[in-house]
Amino acid sequence: MWKFLIRRLLLSILILFLVSAVIYTVMRCLPVSFIEAKAREMSALPGAKSYSECLAQLNEVYQMDGNPVIGFFKWLSRAMRGDFGDSWMYNKPVTAKFKEVIWDSFFLSLISLVLELVIAIPLGIRAATRQYTRTDYAITVVALIGISLPSFFFATLLKLLFSVKLGVLPLNGKVGRYYNQLSAFGKFLDVVQHFILPITTLTIVSIGFLMRYTRTNMLEVLNSDYIRTARAKGLSESKVINLHAFRNTLIPVITMVGGTLPGLFSGAMITEQLFAIPGIGYTSYNAMISGDIPFSMFYLMFMAILTLVGTLIADILYAVVDPRVRVN
Repeated sequence: MWKFLIRRLLLSILILFLVSAVIYTVMRCLPVSFIEAKAREMSALPGAKSYSECLAQLNEVYQMDGNPVIGFFKWLSRAMRGDFGDSWMYNKPVTAKFKEVIWDSFFLSLISLVLELVIAIPLGIRAATRQYTRTDYAITVVALIGISLPSFFFATLLKLLFSVKLGVLPLNGKVGRYYNQLSAFGKFLDVVQHFILPITTLTIVSIGFLMRYTRTNMLEVLNSDYIRTARAKGLSESKVINLHAFRNTLIPVITMVGGTLPGLFSGAMITEQLFAIPGIGYTSYNAMISGDIPFSMFYLMFMAILTLVGTLIADILYAVVDPRVRVN
């Protein structure tokens, strides 16, 4: 296992190096006029440096006027130290802005993931054990609705119903107008109310695929020889399902869920944008459309690291859950 982990870590480092090279190359392909326009915008901010100083600073930080290979390794060395420069849009260090917004996305995604697992896996197993019954058909319909509905459409329906028509939940934002006047518990409830609709949106649009995936794998396991043998030995149906079939169904499910773990920190860009939740997805989207290169480069590198870590975790979980897996 340790040899496997070392090989995967070395391969991940190589992939991350190539990804960083691609990201820097794309940034270097931007026209010089874009950097000049950004220097003018930065120089127009209150208390900012002059245009020539801002332009010189941008060229120095990102080596826009020098050798691209040397510029890449200089940028990479700073990135490895956690120095991604200052955000052009938010006018503060990129890492400082990241620390401000990451936790909203984390809690939003974490709660959605827990609800997705709690809802989708039991319903998928229920549908498989009640194949071709009304229960199976009802669960299949719910799964297809979750797969088919795009998040922006479902979020709009929720906002129309619960915010506009009924007026029981906030329309958007993280906190209400009178947040600062509330007690500590009142502030907590206010944030919870604002998170209900985004969490519901993320959960509903995510459970469909996992539900169908669990049902398909459960049906495959239930038709296996060892399941028929367990039933022939007189084991109760609950033991057959919960002790034998469920464990083997869990193997591919955990592998798939492991790949979704990066989403806990990457943010739900569309949902956060629709509900104006100031998370990492919302912040990154605004930075990208405004041409904030430092923050965009940081976010792309951050996503690459999360993807590699998530893939590695999925492989480890696969070996932990299935003792038959041995890595040579």
